[in-house]
Amino acid sequence: MSADSPRPRRWVPRHWMRWLVGAVVVIAALAVGGPFIYIHFVAAKAPAPFSIATKTHGTQPAAPAASTSATVPATATPLAGTWTVVSGSQVGYRVNEVLFGQQNTAVGRTSAVNGHLTITGHAAAAGTFTVAMATVKSDQSQRDVQFNGRIMDTSSYPTAAFTLTHPISLDPPPAAGATRTYTAQGNLTLRGQTRPVTFKLTAEHVASTIKLSGSIPVTFAIWDIPNPSFGPITTQNHGSLEFLLNLSRS
Repeated sequence: MSADSPRPRRWVPRHWMRWLVGAVVVIAALAVGGPFIYIHFVAAKAPAPFSIATKTHGTQPAAPAASTSATVPATATPLAGTWTVVSGSQVGYRVNEVLFGQQNTAVGRTSAVNGHLTITGHAAAAGTFTVAMATVKSDQSQRDVQFNGRIMDTSSYPTAAFTLTHPISLDPPPAAGATRTYTAQGNLTLRGQTRPVTFKLTAEHVASTIKLSGSIPVTFAIWDIPNPSFGPITTQNHGSLEFLLNLSRS
């Protein structure tokens, strides 16, 4: 055969071609079907957001100062005093993530919450709450490793905190056993960065307990939090901080 002669085409047996195509199909199916099966049938379903069962609703905007002109209804239990976080309280995060095209919701929570709320007259006048960040756990240990390390760096920033900066008007105060929705303003500290936030919270007063629930939107870049995406998992650039607080009069 001369040097200029065309080289013969290499023949590939048909059964090998079928194996090759089949392998590609199987890999593609595993890439999509595997995460689908894991997320929908194996992994634990994400818990629902915190909430207080509502009986009546109302909305009160944040007020620059406490109101003192109205009279507390005779049937209402006085709220004035300092209320402290007690057992049953939880704080956590909620972030939407995607694994090979499959949607999933990541949730981590902790009960290591401390703080107090001071009510003067008809207003929540002051309040400070802290969370031990290294105690936040999800249903996935690998996610928790990322959370404690690269994402929230809990060894350097062990505590998250919220401080109320504007009184919340409670005029009229919630009737016993009923719920009301208010607007809160304060400073939220995450990963060593403090930023102002405004959010809705729901409150319920039952006997000697006040319950508060709500969520605070968190855009990661605003608090210098690295995007939680890692490996094959991608997330949005934001999530939410959720809370359910039980308060008892000190």
